Amino acid sequence: RLEMRNFGVKVSVIEPGYFKTMITNVENLEKNFHSSWEKLPEEIKASYGEGYLRQFVGMLKVLQKGYNSNLSLVTDCMEHALTSLHPRTRYSAGWDAKLLYLPISYLPSALSDAL
Repeated sequence: RLEMRNFGVKVSVIEPGYFKTMITNVENLEKNFHSSWEKLPEEIKASYGEGYLRQFVGMLKVLQKGYNSNLSLVTDCMEHALTSLHPRTRYSAGWDAKLLYLPISYLPSALSDAL
């Protein structure tokens, strides 16, 4: 964003929370993770263990329940950034971005890493 300022380009950052899209589709993600897992060398698989992959996919399935399906929250931010006379520097779309990720971004790195 700051690098583009020297060229007269104003950049607004849109930071959405989790939304139901093909990118966050758990079935697609699980298939891709298993495909990548099969290509790993045995020593890496042994380091992580099969339980790691199962636990990771399980966490995705739990998180998916909270994904927002209202994509207009994101497109409204895009529209404002593109059409506003004075667009904001950052836009947060979704309750999780506003109430969880945005406040965490202001914390010291050590504390946000722990959270």
